[in-house]
Amino acid sequence: MNDPDWLADLQRYPSPRPFLKEQSLWVVWVYRFGRRVDKLPAGLRKRVLTGLYWLLFRLVETAFAISLPKSAQIGPGLRIWHFGGIFVHANAVIGANCTLRQGVTIGNRAADGPVPHIGDDVEFGAYAQVLGGVHIGDGCRIGALSVVLCDVPDGATAVGNPARIIRRDVYLLHALQRKDGS
Repeated sequence: MNDPDWLADLQRYPSPRPFLKEQSLWVVWVYRFGRRVDKLPAGLRKRVLTGLYWLLFRLVETAFAISLPKSAQIGPGLRIWHFGGIFVHANAVIGANCTLRQGVTIGNRAADGPVPHIGDDVEFGAYAQVLGGVHIGDGCRIGALSVVLCDVPDGATAVGNPARIIRRDVYLLHALQRKDGS
């Protein structure tokens, strides 16, 4: 099955043979596999592959400490550096070409509460936490150990606990505007 999102993920990993060198890529593959299985028509094949997905999901979640459920909406080009301790809420939305580092949590603040919406080209430092119904704009950088509890505008860098905006990258903002044609 040709999956352009998976191909975009692969392009963000070093070659040759990233599957042998990057355990986090295995988790991304299981996520993409689960998304492909969900698109299959109902029937025995889908039920069997769904069972296989859940087995693989629990295996990689336990082995690599990364929870990336198939119900999360993640754009193409996901890159996970330094795997381990990563949790993405099942209802989270993550844009294209985002980068996660070890210990990142993208989740809610209360049971059944709203979850983050992450834009494109966002980089998360180690152990960054994004909690609640916040929006992280395109081209943002979230510093290591930051706890983000409010929206972060396009092109901004947020650091601290609670996170605060320390700068907006004007050059990045112009590049994003050109990309959109505005």
